[in-house]
Amino acid sequence: MAVNEELPADAGQDAIDQLHSIRESIDNIDAALIHLLAERFKFTQQVGRLKAAHGLPPADPGRELQQIDRLRNLALEAHLDPAFAEKFLNFVIAEVIHHHVQIAGGTAAPAAS
Repeated sequence: MAVNEELPADAGQDAIDQLHSIRESIDNIDAALIHLLAERFKFTQQVGRLKAAHGLPPADPGRELQQIDRLRNLALEAHLDPAFAEKFLNFVIAEVIHHHVQIAGGTAAPAAS
C-alpha cells in the first residue's frame, strides 16, 4: 500500500487538486498498460503453443531485432527515449521467450546480455 506524501501546509488547494487529478490520470494509464500487457501475453502464449506444436525455436532473433528497431522509431516519434523503449522491449521479449520455453516443456537458458 502506498504511503501518501505530506504536502507543505502552504500548498494551495488548487495545486493539491491538480496534483491529485494528474496522479489519477497516471494511475489510469498504469492500469491500461497492465491490461495491454496481459492482452499482449495472451497472443504471445498462442505463438508459443504454435511454435511448440511445430518444433520451432522459442526465440526468433531476426524478429526481435525488427521489433526493437520498430519500437525505437515509434519511441522517437512519441518523444520517448528510444533506449528506454528498447530496454522495456528486451524485458518483455525475455519473458516471452521464457514462456515459450516453458510451453515447449524445456528449461530456459540464461538470457544473453
